[in-house]
Amino acid sequence: MISAWECFHFATLELVRSTPIKQRLVCAYRRFLASLPAEDVPTEVRESYAQVMRSLCGVQPLRGEDAVAASVRKMSNQEADECAAQIVEIFGLMCKAHHGAGRGATVVQLHSVERAAEDFAAPALIASN
Repeated sequence: MISAWECFHFATLELVRSTPIKQRLVCAYRRFLASLPAEDVPTEVRESYAQVMRSLCGVQPLRGEDAVAASVRKMSNQEADECAAQIVEIFGLMCKAHHGAGRGATVVQLHSVERAAEDFAAPALIASN
């Protein structure tokens, strides 16, 4: 069994694919969110999670389809974008709670601050595109 954090992580990865947004939402729900019990979701994002579930399963299905297919079919592309953004937002909040609990932010220096700006200039071929 995967954790709630992992479910949202995988759902977020599903949402960044190149397929149409409605297809991505249905896949994210079916593969990673449908089996996630609400009580496994952290308290601070539980209401947002419930709202996403209502958006994804709130429409009465037609014969041969399930509630998620019906709900997403009825969404406008804007509504689908907003639902996907809410899933990503929940994941972000869970990341903050999961990784930042009780710790300050750590900064990792990858290069010397004294390096000249030309060291980071884009090659001419890349810059011209």
